[in-house]
Amino acid sequence: MYRIISDGGCDFTTEEAKNSRVNVVPFYVIFEGEEHLKEGVDISKADYFKRLVSEKTFPKTAQPSPQDYIDVFKPYLEAGEDVIVLTISSKLSGSYNSAVLAAGILNEEFPGRTISIIDSLSSSVGQGLILREMVRMRDAGLELKKTVEITEKILKTTRVYFTLETVEYLKKGGRIGSTTAFVGGLLGLRPILQLEDGQVSQLDNVRGKKNALKLIGDAIVDALKDETSNINISIGHVLSEDDAKAFKASTEESLGTKISNPITAVGAAIGAHAGPGALAFAYCRRYDKCLTA
Repeated sequence: MYRIISDGGCDFTTEEAKNSRVNVVPFYVIFEGEEHLKEGVDISKADYFKRLVSEKTFPKTAQPSPQDYIDVFKPYLEAGEDVIVLTISSKLSGSYNSAVLAAGILNEEFPGRTISIIDSLSSSVGQGLILREMVRMRDAGLELKKTVEITEKILKTTRVYFTLETVEYLKKGGRIGSTTAFVGGLLGLRPILQLEDGQVSQLDNVRGKKNALKLIGDAIVDALKDETSNINISIGHVLSEDDAKAFKASTEESLGTKISNPITAVGAAIGAHAGPGALAFAYCRRYDKCLTA
């Protein structure tokens, strides 16, 4: 038997993590003049984003430390269980490196146990989809080695697209320059972005939310209309649940299929830079469709 662990980049709720028997190692959020707060432990997502909107200072985020991972890994290793860890893209955070360092330390203490660290090359709704497929594999009885092998295939099929209400938070986080932010705001442009090979890249700029969501929706139908039985889909948001529900309903109608995954509230790791009003869409290939691929 093995234990599945993820960092907080997966954006699982406490309830989903508990029901899935997944341990989540949280990210830290830091407001000016305060101690590090563990997201989901010391501060909720909702409270974090309320403060993000209301306070003038831009909070920072920090990855889990190697010791944070050690504290989670060790009890399972001591109990004779192996561990699989899924992290946010190593190109977006140092969480993967923290997990690798922790594994290196514990491998010396537990030479008979396996600690497998997987870089999702994704985040938020995309990482969450990969994690759900890992849970399905474990529950279906797949051995650790096979689960790792198939997970590596799944992450290569994972796509994440998102659109932002404003580029202001990208500016505050140092992801774009002030001139770009000014021009985007002046023209009322809404960027459409993707996670590609673990990094964020821009696909387009569209005027207005309605046009942005239509463009994403049309692209989804073109890409997935013949693949609905092979894929898993997830939709996420930052303080825009009503928009997410409407987008989910229109996507289900367009594709002629139900999206079974719950709408995800995006956490601090990505949401701090995306900002309120962001919407995300992700899909990946189901594990059982990768077994012979």
